[in-house]
Amino acid sequence: MGIVKISDPLHESLRVASQALSRSINAQAEHWMRIGMLAELHPQLNHSELCQLLIRAEQEGGLDLARLAGWTQPAKAKGARA
Repeated sequence: MGIVKISDPLHESLRVASQALSRSINAQAEHWMRIGMLAELHPQLNHSELCQLLIRAEQEGGLDLARLAGWTQPAKAKGARA
């Protein structure tokens, strides 16, 4: 974990959004970073599709940005045939 310095106006936007969406400021910032990273990696997807991608990833055991980015191959399910 580290510290990321952001502008005061962006911090205020984070504060407002985090309160409106019942998230901590850090959780809101992390959400925006995930969406932004995925948007750069998958420019063909819209916001709704990116959110669905995040939900599917969570259902499959948690967000693995390296796998979602295509940097690694997905792990084979237990008992799956090659």
